[in-house]
Formats: sequence, structure tokens, C-alpha cells
Amino acid sequence: MGKGGGCVPSKQRAPAGVADQDPTDPERNTHVSGQNQTSSTNNTTTPVQDGVLQSAKKLRIFLVFYSMYGHVELMAKTIKKGVDSVEGIEGVLYRVPETLPPDVLAQMRVPQKDNEVPVISAEGLVEADGLLFGFPTRYGSMAAQMKAFFDSMWGLWEQQTLAGVPAGFFVSTGTQGGGQETTAWTAVTQLAHHGMLYVPIGYTFGAGMFKMDSIRGGSPYGAGVFSGDGTREPNETELALAEHQGRYMATIVKRFARSS
Repeated sequence: MGKGGGCVPSKQRAPAGVADQDPTDPERNTHVSGQNQTSSTNNTTTPVQDGVLQSAKKLRIFLVFYSMYGHVELMAKTIKKGVDSVEGIEGVLYRVPETLPPDVLAQMRVPQKDNEVPVISAEGLVEADGLLFGFPTRYGSMAAQMKAFFDSMWGLWEQQTLAGVPAGFFVSTGTQGGGQETTAWTAVTQLAHHGMLYVPIGYTFGAGMFKMDSIRGGSPYGAGVFSGDGTREPNETELALAEHQGRYMATIVKRFARSS
């Protein structure tokens, strides 16, 4: 909840500018005999061992978030639904480390975090095929906990390990003027220095982006929620936009993988 009102190409991702189509492969239609074969179905290559078709490994989008009062966490879980709805893509939830001491959190009446969602370190990001970072605002930019996590990524920056990885944001703010857009776009600098590829949702949500009949968080930069004083829950439109972002990001990641 918001109180404040060069590049190393990935093995699974195509460099920028590569067309969204399968590269020409002279061996694609060659049948290989023996124990290890490949079966091509729907432009994906699936291993076959001992005559048994093996399941292709899913691409993974990490949903890395900081949530103090639960609003961002709910958004993350909703985005995961959208990611998981795309065949071959899996959303994985992670928290970033808390930086405030327990006594301060208690004074702020912050709910106890469960162990359902594990805490991730910066090094763990290298396993992701795509990244979505979620955080509440603090005076129009990301909360200190998320900034501390980005600061811990200097080793990845030094090696440009995350260059070419699609990434985006989702946010929570306390008020309508509290930073639904600025909280996301001020975070774009983090992606730029790592060489990550920023994936905003634009207006792909369609008519829902233009409705004015109810209060709604979110922007072309990413899904969002208004938390008010902490008691307001995300409404139906905000959750639908979050799920859409997950689905949209999954299609982008899948497209990159298919063209690599």
C-alpha cells in the first residue's frame, strides 16, 4: 500500500529485431533414428526417449514483489493466473527481502507474512525467462524494500546477465494521484541499466482501459490497484487488468522463445 500521495544474449531469447518466426533449420524435418529423437508439433520440438513423448519444459516468468499490506501480493497471484493460462508458460511467485525490523513492522500493524511464497535473492533471477516486478509506491516511486533489492543486483548488472530479458511492473498506490504511472516509469531506469526489455501493457486491455464509471488503478505502464488507507480491496476491473497483464506478458515471452 502506498502512503505517499554490452548485452549478453540469452540462450532462450532472440536478440532485438529478430522476426517472430522459426529460424530456418535444415535438420528440422530430418528423422533421427535411435534412442534420442525429436518430435515437432505446433512449431515446438519435444524430446522422445525410448518411444515415449516427453513433456517440454515450461518457460517461467518470475513475479517478484514486495507487499506490505497484501495488495501487491493479491495482484501478483492474479497475474500468475494470467501467465499460467498460456500454454507452455508458468508463473512463479517470489518475495523480496524485508528491510524493516520486526518491531517497526509491528508498530505499523503489518500482517505476518506466510511461508507460501519464498524469498528470492538477486542471483535467483537468472533462472527466469521473463520478469514482472510488483511494489507499492513511496512518494511516487518504488518502496525502499524493492529499491534495496534492485541495488543488490549489481553483480548481475556488471555481467549484464539479464540483458534481453522481457520485464515489466505492477504497482499499488494509496490514492488516485499517488503514482500509478510515476511509480512504474521511474522504475524503468532499473531495467535500462541491466539491458532488460521493458514490456508495458499499453492499451491492450481494450475498452476496460477507457471506462470511467468506477475507480480503477492501472495504466499503460502496467496493472495497478488503489489501496486507500489499506482497507480497500482491488475491484473486479483491477483484477481483470492484472490477469490480462500476466497473459499478455506470457505471450511476449513465448514469442521470444519461439523465435530464438
